[in-house]
Amino acid sequence: CELVRVTAPVWSCQSCYHVFHLNCIKKWARSPASQADGQSGWRCPACQNVSAHVPNTYTCFCGKVKNPEWSRNEIPHSCGEVCRKKQPGQDCPHSCNLLCHPGPCPPCPAFMTKTCECGRTRHTVRCGQAASVHCSNPCENLLNCGQHHCAELCHGGQCQPCRIILNQVCYCGSTSRDVLCGTDVGKSDGFGDFGCLKICGKDLKCGNHTCSQVCHPQPCQPCPRLPQLVRCCPCGQTPLSQLLELGSSGRKTCMDPVPSCGKVCGKPLPCGSLDFIHTCEKLCHEGDCGPCSRTSVISCRCSFRTKELPCTSLKSEDATFMCDKRCNKKRLCGRHKCNEICCVDKEHKCPLICGRKLRCGLHRCEEPCHRGNCQSCWQASFDELTCHCGASVIYPPVPCGTRPPECTQTCARVHECDHPVYHSCHSEEKCPPCTFLTQKWCMGKHELRSNIPCHLADISCGLPCSATLPCGMHKCQRLCHKGECLVDEACKQPCITPRADCGHPCMAPCHPSSPCPMTACKAKIELHCECGRRKEMMICSEASSTYQRIAAISMASKITDMQLGDSVEISKLITKKEIHQARLECDEECLALERKKRLAEAFHITEDSDPFNVRSSGSKFSDSLKEDARKDLKFVSDIEKEMEALVEAVNKGKNSKKSHCFPPMNRDHRRIIHDLAQVYGLESVSYDSEPKRNVVVTAVRGKSICPPTTLTGVLEREMQSRPPPPIPHHRHQTDKNPASSNLQKIAKEPVIDYFDVQ
Repeated sequence: CELVRVTAPVWSCQSCYHVFHLNCIKKWARSPASQADGQSGWRCPACQNVSAHVPNTYTCFCGKVKNPEWSRNEIPHSCGEVCRKKQPGQDCPHSCNLLCHPGPCPPCPAFMTKTCECGRTRHTVRCGQAASVHCSNPCENLLNCGQHHCAELCHGGQCQPCRIILNQVCYCGSTSRDVLCGTDVGKSDGFGDFGCLKICGKDLKCGNHTCSQVCHPQPCQPCPRLPQLVRCCPCGQTPLSQLLELGSSGRKTCMDPVPSCGKVCGKPLPCGSLDFIHTCEKLCHEGDCGPCSRTSVISCRCSFRTKELPCTSLKSEDATFMCDKRCNKKRLCGRHKCNEICCVDKEHKCPLICGRKLRCGLHRCEEPCHRGNCQSCWQASFDELTCHCGASVIYPPVPCGTRPPECTQTCARVHECDHPVYHSCHSEEKCPPCTFLTQKWCMGKHELRSNIPCHLADISCGLPCSATLPCGMHKCQRLCHKGECLVDEACKQPCITPRADCGHPCMAPCHPSSPCPMTACKAKIELHCECGRRKEMMICSEASSTYQRIAAISMASKITDMQLGDSVEISKLITKKEIHQARLECDEECLALERKKRLAEAFHITEDSDPFNVRSSGSKFSDSLKEDARKDLKFVSDIEKEMEALVEAVNKGKNSKKSHCFPPMNRDHRRIIHDLAQVYGLESVSYDSEPKRNVVVTAVRGKSICPPTTLTGVLEREMQSRPPPPIPHHRHQTDKNPASSNLQKIAKEPVIDYFDVQ
């Protein structure tokens, strides 16, 4: 697609006369895309005409001059001489008399005298006229029969065969037929015109026998039993001359019997097989050979099975039998199997009717079962096909299955709403849904929703239903829905009635008409030790049973005191308040903190001071961070070094912010980095997706700071061997709760507390 300059070498197609650049057409002709399918050559890009040779030279349009020079007074790419090209495919002796030009040559302007088709008249016509000349006279040419003449008007081509009906008789005279004149011309023998394929049956010249040949032209052959024609015995093994020497009587007429040689006949019989041919076992005789005494193996029609039968029971028409094998090959339709018994077909044509629905969707294919798609429905309607409003019409005949015409008018059907109609006339029974934006209440009547299409009926606001259930205790927890909250089922939400013993909800399935069942409480409660350091979540029923067990032990010790005559108060051991105040036992760390607290009181150390650097070191690292760091101390050490270097760089450098990107790592390591970043005052963000997710930390001047003790230092100090636990301290005061004091006794022997400063 480019301009063709007047000086550019070009090539012109001799079929469509399209002009291309010579270099472009060379590239195209050598490319694989230009090759013609099933032909040797290349295709013209415009008309697809196949050419055998690739153009190599630049010639003018008439082809006489190579590399023509351009002149202003001549047509570009022409030589300026007379074209002289012949009209291809036309009976014109003249050549084109125009100057070298593009495109096809005009018709020849000369006139000439031309004979009509029958050759009786002459007419003056334009040279090269393709149409033949016809006169108004009869043709009268001799027809194929050689007897009659053509009665049609002057016409081209061969005359039609003679249409006259003649009656012909066969050579033997037993059969006649009606045929067109000219049939079997030249086969007549003066008596008959054709052979009827019957036995001739005419009397031979001997007068004793009849002709046994198939109907033939006259004359018949001589009698085959004449003495001068018979040279051998009936079996053909011995010449009659030898038999005459042995004393046999000579034959005078055709009626005399032929002497027998006395040998076995040996003529081949029609039974037997190709491998073993049966022969006549009788002695040399005249006439037909008798029946065979052997057996023959015959095959069924499809040659799948064989059967052995006596030759006497075989006839020429019963040489085969049908087996019970069914044909499993596919028929030509490709859909059904043949299933014929002892099938001998090669094509296996399907006799069934196709019956598939046609494209119209109304009729079925009535052709024999076939491959591929069915043809279009041949039925048509002669009524006008209109759209629903009648504005667009398709006039008959209308092929079956044609859809109603498209209409640009607005739909005129009756609609359910009174909103403006924006869709066009359509052939479907149901109109498209109305999309006009309206306000509608949600299904639960919670709020009035705006910008809702008119066709939407059931709208959910997404809020909980919160309608009171039939039980009267609970509310519906489903999102805004349609219809009843509970359909054919009872409320299964947990009961919220407080228990009498612990005050927690019942949590049994809703039972509005029955009392709460006596089940163990599954609520989780948080237990603390006496000093408040230890915390542990425990199920309420287990905590109560633990307290009851401890209380039973305490009660047993009280009973021992009662036996010694002391009075014991047991009311506090069985109250609900005491059950609720079940506590954990303090461990060694609790005792260590208690000792530190007493030391602080002895040395008058306040809570604000931190002489042992306890709060500034260990308190900043959470227990979960310590637990994760213990799994990979080397990784934590490397991360802390990177963070310390980042904080020092931002504090000493010119920039107020500086970031560091850690390599991709798993989720546990990323969590450690995020937790450490909070301790160092760094901003941490995770980027990318798994498995290449990584963490970027950013240090900010004035906000980021290194802790006085690293996490690895804290963990190493905790993992060192600990000193023995301190000796528990018991104050000499009257215990207000004797039951609890008995629970916390560790050693019965009195011990000395060397750190007691009171």
